[in-house]
Amino acid sequence: MERLPGFRDFYPEPLPQPDLWSADARQYIFDKWRSMARRYGFREYDGPPLEPLELFTTKSGEEIVGQLYNFIDKGERAISLRPEMTPTLARMIAAYERGYKKPFKWFALPQLFRYERQQKGRLREHFQFNADIIGERDPAADAELIALVIDTLRSFGLTEQDFVIRLSSRNAWQEFFQQRQGDPAQEYAFYQIIDKLERETPEASEQKLKLAGLSLAEVSAFIEQGKATAELQTILDNLAARGLSEYVKIDYHVIRGLAYYTGVVFEAFDRKGEFRAIAGGGRYDNLVKLISGGKVDLPALGFGMGDVVLLELLKARALLPRFDAALDGYCLIEDETLRAASLKLIQDLRAAGFVVDYSLTPTKSDKQFKRAQELKAANTLKVERNLAGELMAKVKNLKTRQETVVPVSEAATRLGETKG
Repeated sequence: MERLPGFRDFYPEPLPQPDLWSADARQYIFDKWRSMARRYGFREYDGPPLEPLELFTTKSGEEIVGQLYNFIDKGERAISLRPEMTPTLARMIAAYERGYKKPFKWFALPQLFRYERQQKGRLREHFQFNADIIGERDPAADAELIALVIDTLRSFGLTEQDFVIRLSSRNAWQEFFQQRQGDPAQEYAFYQIIDKLERETPEASEQKLKLAGLSLAEVSAFIEQGKATAELQTILDNLAARGLSEYVKIDYHVIRGLAYYTGVVFEAFDRKGEFRAIAGGGRYDNLVKLISGGKVDLPALGFGMGDVVLLELLKARALLPRFDAALDGYCLIEDETLRAASLKLIQDLRAAGFVVDYSLTPTKSDKQFKRAQELKAANTLKVERNLAGELMAKVKNLKTRQETVVPVSEAATRLGETKG
């Protein structure tokens, strides 16, 4: 029985084969994401992996259905596995935004699903770091989000030599389109053309632009000029004040293909151009209003950072740590009459926060010691009785080979000393 194409199994380290997905690496990424989000004052939320299909067609139109895992459930409801988190967030905000003081900053680590062709850096499911600021129109919020992207990537050891944030604006492109008297009915199609400029041939782009009444030459000239709008300059100045200028550049190639973006947009890319976008996001000031049927109108902005591309980048830059699931101690039970006392010691050590293991069944001493080495235990522990019949714990540091015998009640203190 094999897993479905485009989905992943996550195995504990050490991996039997190097091409398997590591559960330890996934948790490492999750921990970094959560830590940095909380440092920036974001609070975690979550929603169901199944949503009404209408939630996504309302936002993106019926054409998105071909990209979804959707079906009719037993209650005759049209539902879908979530392909992104923002519509769920907008739905949640529309329901209870009055219960939160504005602006509020939320983050989530959802697993997302899309039925599409697999390619490098894109599977049919992935985990994603989503962070959003709700209820603030000032560009300071955009700068705050971009700074969070930068600091999150830096927390993995990546530097300005490894990645760059490409900053752009839907407003700038909208003004460009209107100044050239583009057909309003073709505006979104025009954004789609810009979004694909770097992935299509100049000939194909030229042909599509002509249908919209524009030329590739004037589009290219606008991109090459790269002049920051007042809005973008405010963001650049904000990031400069933080010492983050080297991580950001104006790049009007970026426009973000999703229809709901309304203003500033950005994407994070590796400097060498080896991978897909590491992260991307922007303003979606009209989405909450759309999802709520006009009942709630709040500005919003956010980004998503997927685990697949990030993990590929960290592997390529040799920035993943070794995931040795080492034990603080392995308890050797050589005298079965002392198993109960050994179990009590193990329980007390675990309660004190130590990682301790032992043989579940009676096993020869040499096999227990071999198991301790296999599990990379820092110490072995063994309960013994002294001449006075008192229970003692023999603690052996497997690196220095130093042995210490202490009362069982002091074993945790001794283990802590060897750990330090």
